[in-house]
Amino acid sequence: MLAFTLRRAIQAIGVMIAVGIISFSMFRFAGDPVNQMVSMDTSGAERAAIRKSLGLDDPVIVQFGHYVANAAQFKFGVSYQFRLPVSQLLLERMPATLELAICASIFAMVCGILMGVYSALRRDTWLAHAFQAISLIGVSLPTFLIGILLIYLFSVTLGWLPSFGRGEVVRIGWWTTGLLTLSGLKALIMPSITLGLFQMTLIMRLVRAEMLEVMRTDYIRFARARGLTTRAIHFGHALRNTLVPVITVAGLQFGSVIAFAIITETVFQWPGMGLLFVQAVQNVDIPIMAAYLMMVSLIFVTINLAVDILYTIVDPRLRSTVSRAH
Repeated sequence: MLAFTLRRAIQAIGVMIAVGIISFSMFRFAGDPVNQMVSMDTSGAERAAIRKSLGLDDPVIVQFGHYVANAAQFKFGVSYQFRLPVSQLLLERMPATLELAICASIFAMVCGILMGVYSALRRDTWLAHAFQAISLIGVSLPTFLIGILLIYLFSVTLGWLPSFGRGEVVRIGWWTTGLLTLSGLKALIMPSITLGLFQMTLIMRLVRAEMLEVMRTDYIRFARARGLTTRAIHFGHALRNTLVPVITVAGLQFGSVIAFAIITETVFQWPGMGLLFVQAVQNVDIPIMAAYLMMVSLIFVTINLAVDILYTIVDPRLRSTVSRAH
């Protein structure tokens, strides 16, 4: 188990080094960063002084070493647009993105599992067919279109929910949350549904397929022969074994939720890291773009590593396979 964890950790470090090379290349091939920081009438001497202070006169390998060392300390330079440290900007926007991603993931997990179990156990009912139709809609429609439709229905037509922004937030230390105010909760509903709908449909279809497969296995027949109640069979045996692959999918989808929050945050003007990244692309703000790429990659790699380890803990068969391999 320790060797398996170490091997996965080494692979994760290799992935982060590759991502670091890609993000560093953005600085090299996106033009001279000095031109983004100074005005047209800046003298050549001032430009040279700025280049020297940024270390742009050093060899490429030295610049890359400094970049990796600073990135490991979450130092990504200064934004060309805001003239503020990139780490400070990301730290200010991170609570909004994480709050949205967590709420969307909870919505996807709870609704996806409940709908998947019901559509598997009661697959001939009209409600199960309705859940199947909802899953097809969630998979087929693009995220931005779902967001626009929700805004038109609940904001423009009915006037129940705000169409943009985060609402009133409460600051707890460096963290800001809208979960403690009514306007913050209202503002969170539509973005969470928009961001979590695709993940919900994936989880629902996976739970349904796994549940139907598990219900046909021999140990479920033995459980019935032992006289166990239907509730114990469905939820104590079938659902427990169904949730093993769901752990992997849910963990990996959480990273996707954070990465793809860009579209949702843009539609709802949600003040998170995704909206900051879109603004950085529009203004060619390379430090923010590179830092966002590094942070999202770190989240993906960390979640992947955690899911791999958790999967070996939950599934005894995989744990025995790993043990035999070493």
